Amino acid sequence: MSDFSEIIVNRCSCRKFTSQPIEKEKVDAILAAALRAPSGKSVYPCEFIIVDDPSQLAQLSVAKQHGAALLSKATCAIVVVADTSKTDVWVEDASIASTFIMLEAENQGLGCCWVQMRLRGTDNGVSATDNLRQLLNLNPQHQVLSVMALGYKDESHHPHTNLKVEQIHYGKL
Repeated sequence: MSDFSEIIVNRCSCRKFTSQPIEKEKVDAILAAALRAPSGKSVYPCEFIIVDDPSQLAQLSVAKQHGAALLSKATCAIVVVADTSKTDVWVEDASIASTFIMLEAENQGLGCCWVQMRLRGTDNGVSATDNLRQLLNLNPQHQVLSVMALGYKDESHHPHTNLKVEQIHYGKL
C-alpha cells in the first residue's frame, strides 16, 4: 500500500491505456474500496458493473456526446450505478464511491478516468443512462453517475503543483 498523501499528489486522470490486462486481484481491490465508501444513513444505493468486453466498452464510449471515446481503449470500466429509490443523496454516495475507485486504482498502479454520465447525453436529447439502459440491464430506478475507465497507463503526468491557495478561507468567504 502506498502512502495516502503520495496517492493524492500523484493521481491524475489517465486517458490513454496500454493493452495489458488488469489482474483480477487489482480489480477486486478496487471494488472492495468502492464497497467501503461511506453512504448517507448507511443506505448504500450504489451498484458496480464491471465491463471488460471490447464491444461493450465501445458501446459505453458513445453513450454521451463528448468525453467518453476513451472508454473504447480502456482495458476495463466500472459503471457506477445507483438505485435512486433508496435515497435522495444517491449522487453524493455514488460520487464518493467513484472517488474511492480512482484512489484505489492509483494505489494499484493503474490509470483511471472518471467519465461523467449523469446529466449528459447525446445531441438527440437522450440521456446517457437511457442510452445504457438495455446494455447494462438497468431498472427504471437506476441512474448511471459515472463510468470509471481503468487500465495500465500509457501516458505520464506530472503531479499537480498549481494549488490555488486563494480558494481557502477561514471563518467566512
